[in-house]
Amino acid sequence: MKKKFVSMLLAAAMLTTALTACGGEGDSAPASDNGSDSASPSAQATPAPADNATAANDSDPAQSAYQLDRLVMVVDGNLSATLDNGQADFEKQWEEAVGVDLEIQQLDHSGYSDAVGRLFASGDYPDVMIMSADMFTQYLPTGLLWDMTEAYDNADFQSRMLLPGINEQLRTKGNGRLYGFSPTYGNGCVTYVKKAWVDALGINIDDIKTYDDYYAMLKRFHDEDPDGNGINGDTYGVVASGFIGNEAPFINYLPEFWQDAYPAFIQGDDGVWYDGFQADACKAALLRLQQAYKDGVIDPETLTATTKIAREKWFSNDQAGSSGVFTYWAGRWYQTLTDYFIKNDLDPELIQLPPIQEVGAYINREAPVWVILDDGDGDNAREQAIFDAFFETMMDGDVVQTLWTYGAEDVHWSIHAEEFVTNPDDPEKRKEYSYEEGEFHLRPTITNPNAMWAKNLFDPNLVVCELSNGYGAPSELLLNGSKFFSEHSKDAPMSPVSETYTNESGTIYDAKLAVITEVVINGGDVDAAMETYVQTVGSIVDQCLSELNG
Repeated sequence: MKKKFVSMLLAAAMLTTALTACGGEGDSAPASDNGSDSASPSAQATPAPADNATAANDSDPAQSAYQLDRLVMVVDGNLSATLDNGQADFEKQWEEAVGVDLEIQQLDHSGYSDAVGRLFASGDYPDVMIMSADMFTQYLPTGLLWDMTEAYDNADFQSRMLLPGINEQLRTKGNGRLYGFSPTYGNGCVTYVKKAWVDALGINIDDIKTYDDYYAMLKRFHDEDPDGNGINGDTYGVVASGFIGNEAPFINYLPEFWQDAYPAFIQGDDGVWYDGFQADACKAALLRLQQAYKDGVIDPETLTATTKIAREKWFSNDQAGSSGVFTYWAGRWYQTLTDYFIKNDLDPELIQLPPIQEVGAYINREAPVWVILDDGDGDNAREQAIFDAFFETMMDGDVVQTLWTYGAEDVHWSIHAEEFVTNPDDPEKRKEYSYEEGEFHLRPTITNPNAMWAKNLFDPNLVVCELSNGYGAPSELLLNGSKFFSEHSKDAPMSPVSETYTNESGTIYDAKLAVITEVVINGGDVDAAMETYVQTVGSIVDQCLSELNG
């Protein structure tokens, strides 16, 4: 692919934080993530479609004849088939099915956005890559993303489309043009409560309806002895990965405290964008967090905890220092968290708490997005060939979609007769598996033969196109978790598209974090801290809002 020097927009984008999650875990994402050459990436708020934006397979025989021999893909940690977990087998089977050489560059999950920024700054562009919704929004104005509108509209996989609305939302961001593709919907977080702790304190979970009810439960988790070790006050109410997220939807790990506040640029009912971080609702949320931190309701490590640290504290086999509540990704993570409790010899029963009255609904985040990098030569032939090789096969409903969903055949899953045992030396955990020829089943994970493989990149319950070969039956907990979330969620607000926001989002986030640290951790005055925020980034915020509302 032709290399380009990166613009100031991309250098600033290096400051954006990582994909979470777990997105595909989610975490989340989901969440979360200079100079120019003759190609001159556009700096418009919304990129204009190229003059020759007609899809390659429409009319131009020269374009359709393009021969793609090699494809470079950049991906984050949401691809479970890592180097030590069968990636070579996944890559080989993909190449055999598609007929193109695939090079996988899997960057560190926790620093993905920074790593992408450095990659772009070096001029070493991939052909395709995954982005969080925020990251996609920030790179959209640069002109680096290929307009795949016609390719998507004419794709064979349209006949298998189950959830067309997911990518129609992306089209809205591009003023009617499509610059990325989401193969799954975003998912979101729900609040899980340890039933063992509830039972130990005689709490009726059905009575937790309001914030006051919720807070009283957290307070008892801290003040009393829910883990039964004979010590009061050595446990906490809730643990989270940060008080605020660095990518949309920002508040998904502590929704009961944020409630109607949304500490980001948000569009009002009148269509006008404003800074939700400065709103009165946000100040009230900060004061709730301040009180909770002071009362010991929130684990003090929350400010700096990564998602990995937070969840491992929650299901640690030593429950002293743990918490009764953890808000994390819905669906598959309901099963995964339960499995960790079983692994650590803890009571595995978890309660999914319906949203309290002040929250109303959990937030379904914007989905991760796959993009094609435009080489800027004015010819769509190469990009269309990438679309056909990568996206058309990704949603083929059969062999390649199964690779993306479950991984490599006879490595991560199989349909051949076999028997195996997990935890063979532990009488309590030992489990035997036996499958007949032709019966689809997942296999033990390569790096941990006592744990069963779950998925590769796609959660089959979230995918936008049907997997038509019938492979993979989800567990009862997974189905229960997905159903619970769909019944108790709403879509996240749309992310902003602004050149200044692309450049300065990291600076704005740092200023927000300074306010949170001063108010929540140090017990400072919220109005004074907010005034410092205005003095620090007020002019930047005003410029962003001017562009958004202009």
